[in-house]
Amino acid sequence: MTTFAELQTQIRDYTETSSDVLTDVIVNDFIEHAEKRIFREIDLDIFRSYQFATLTSGNPFVSLPGANTGQLAFVRSAQIYTPGGSPVREYLLQKDITFMNEYWPNRDSTEKPKYYAMWDQDTIYLAPTPNSAYNIELALNKQEAGLSSSNTTTWVSTNAPKVLLYATLCEAFRFLKGPDNMLQYYEQGYQQAIQGLQLEQQGRRRRDEYYDGVLRLPLESKQP
Repeated sequence: MTTFAELQTQIRDYTETSSDVLTDVIVNDFIEHAEKRIFREIDLDIFRSYQFATLTSGNPFVSLPGANTGQLAFVRSAQIYTPGGSPVREYLLQKDITFMNEYWPNRDSTEKPKYYAMWDQDTIYLAPTPNSAYNIELALNKQEAGLSSSNTTTWVSTNAPKVLLYATLCEAFRFLKGPDNMLQYYEQGYQQAIQGLQLEQQGRRRRDEYYDGVLRLPLESKQP
């Protein structure tokens, strides 16, 4: 486990740089950028979240829960279903905004949604524009609150301290324009550490192929 203060000290020790050069503000930026990199590059089950909302007929936009706190990493999937009607959920396909605008240029026209896209950090955009108040289920990955003087430990700093240390040192050596071989060394250390974390994740995960969209087909066995 590594605390916020310990990580600050480690960064200065490894880079052999004093706090006169690597001030608290600069080091805190390294840590923040490193944390964001980690959450972009690995999907951790512990940070998965499921949120439910009700669409508004005629409104193609849906606000994402927790997005305005800066803790939303990405949307993994979106499903809609009719409240009080068929319990069958239908997955929406993720597209980009260009596709959405070309596919459904008139947002005043309504039908059952088929696609979604990230409109901005806080909002997803649906097409077609909903023609009813469907329920929507969002599978999200959220980024935990980062290390700080008031939040001295996190899941990552407790369970994957090497990943965090190497990611932060990569940020520090880029800033300091340190020797290329040292940057490569810490980048290699980061890659090895995050691959190890990924393997641990896979070992703990019981993979649900229905959720991943893989159909399980019955296999016919020949009678002896």
